[in-house]
Amino acid sequence: MDTPAPTPTFEITDQNRVRASLRAAYDHQAVYAILDAGLIAHVGLIANNCPVVIPMVYGRKDDVLYLHGAKATRLIKLLGSDPDGTPVSIGVTLVDGIVVGRSSFHSSFNYRSVVVHGRARLVTDNKIREDAMAAMTDHVLPGRWDEVRPSTPKELNATGILEVGIETASAKSRTGEPVDDEADYDTPAWGGVVPVTQVYGAPQGDSRLHRDAQVPASVRRRVAGP
Repeated sequence: MDTPAPTPTFEITDQNRVRASLRAAYDHQAVYAILDAGLIAHVGLIANNCPVVIPMVYGRKDDVLYLHGAKATRLIKLLGSDPDGTPVSIGVTLVDGIVVGRSSFHSSFNYRSVVVHGRARLVTDNKIREDAMAAMTDHVLPGRWDEVRPSTPKELNATGILEVGIETASAKSRTGEPVDDEADYDTPAWGGVVPVTQVYGAPQGDSRLHRDAQVPASVRRRVAGP
């Protein structure tokens, strides 16, 4: 009987180590699942010797994250200036519930989060640039790239694409009830969890929608959920 291949795992270093080890995961599967479920990434960098965090849409293909913006933006100019790559840290968080403890000390959240470390590089190859745009478009609405008209050369030329190879990463999560002090369970204070769910509403066509336009499959799938 063949031995199953080991699960790919990011090396644990001082950079990605999670202090609460029981809540940590370093395997690719756990990290990528959270990245694929998120919608917005917070990109951290140093600009003019000051820390800056910018929320951005992103897309993933294998072990690479893609970011984009107008070529004239500060982010694209700064992160794309070094051919060897500019260090960045990228965070994605999903909130699953408010944990209501019987004390403020034991109140928390149920969540899933990922922190990625890597180097951002400007993508200049046109084929990779187009693949990156497809990955980011389909990250938001899977299948949408094939539903829209192709991007024009002018649009592609005005867009800066950054690739961030995931050098190291860690996932962290919490589930379950509050863990209160034993003495507090004998008090009438309420404890429990308020679930937090993300719900998509009914699609609303814009004011100039063509009379023959139909809600596309990508939108219907997103609204319907998994």
